[in-house]
Amino acid sequence: MATDLSVVRQPIETANGLSNDHYIDPVVFEEERQAVLFNSWSGLATAAEVPELGDAKPVEFLGVPLLLMRGKDNVVRVFQNTCRHRGMILVSEPKKIEGAIRCPYHSWCYSHKGALVSTPHVGGAGHNTHENIDRDTLGLTEIPSYIWRDIVFVNISGDADPFEVVHAELLERWKEFDSPHYHGGADSTFTLPVKTNWKLAVENYCESYHLPWIHPGLNSYSRLEDHYNINQYGRFSGQGTYVYRQLTNDAGDVFPDFPGLSEKWNTGAEYITVYPNVLLGAQRDHGFAIILEPTALDETKEHVHLYYASQDTDDELRAKNTVQWREVFEEDVFVVEGMQKGRHAPHFDGGRFSPAMDAPTHCFHDWVASRIQIHREQQQAKSQAAE
Repeated sequence: MATDLSVVRQPIETANGLSNDHYIDPVVFEEERQAVLFNSWSGLATAAEVPELGDAKPVEFLGVPLLLMRGKDNVVRVFQNTCRHRGMILVSEPKKIEGAIRCPYHSWCYSHKGALVSTPHVGGAGHNTHENIDRDTLGLTEIPSYIWRDIVFVNISGDADPFEVVHAELLERWKEFDSPHYHGGADSTFTLPVKTNWKLAVENYCESYHLPWIHPGLNSYSRLEDHYNINQYGRFSGQGTYVYRQLTNDAGDVFPDFPGLSEKWNTGAEYITVYPNVLLGAQRDHGFAIILEPTALDETKEHVHLYYASQDTDDELRAKNTVQWREVFEEDVFVVEGMQKGRHAPHFDGGRFSPAMDAPTHCFHDWVASRIQIHREQQQAKSQAAE
């Protein structure tokens, strides 16, 4: 039976959160897989993971085998990682592909742009063409993708409006940060495996309500009362602070600022979720991205990447920054795992929201519910049309 979303889409003063089934029921998880994650612009990876021409990296997203590749033209594309012949996986481990992408099964070959360029013996021994094999229509299936702040977003279904349209308000809000973002390198990325449904990681990130109890160190200088809510219903949500404090090393050095920022960012910072699964931080001297990879109903990998305004940053300060952020994000683990366990309580009704403090989380719940409602309506229409 479909879950009741009407209570979720009420005004925050009377709304309940998503019911337990949205966190513990595999049938609902499958529905959300399509309705929320495949039909939207989901975060997949970073362009920094394929830094050089010809770099290719296989990536699996909710069971879908994908190939992230930087072509000879320096364009990063995402393909289905399957040969158009018999569906064989093309690339099984990260590698540099100098020539063509060659299928290891029957050696069908594709260009870096995905075009089918070679079909050895397809017409019989020694015959590399066949009248019924039209290479022009058998290139790799490219997945719609868009890169913003180095994050590679994908629309698996191919049905979403353009990224620039869907996220126009956020792009405008952070347009001051349109200058290059440089990945900090190997010491500026880490992954946290968390035993929770991916949505709970979003819900926790959206709000600052928990700071005094979960992040006492951070709250000592960026207090709860120094924060504000960001609620763009139907688009994105998060929080901001008025008292961002730059990290320094023993000599008092700081990271260089992103160029052209207004005074707002001298002491301000914002932390926003790009629905559905990318958590972004914008600060004057560095930024971060957390790509949430749902690996199971109750398991998520948080892939954290740190970015800077310059490729030339102090090694010691950069390493210190990574340690600091890792400590902050690790403090949230027991919370999101605890909420996941709590969703097995049969009489929990999805919970209530503080109208003053929980609007960013309610905003996310409302968006998830809206995506599921749209999907259900589309499925119903298809079913009626087929009758």
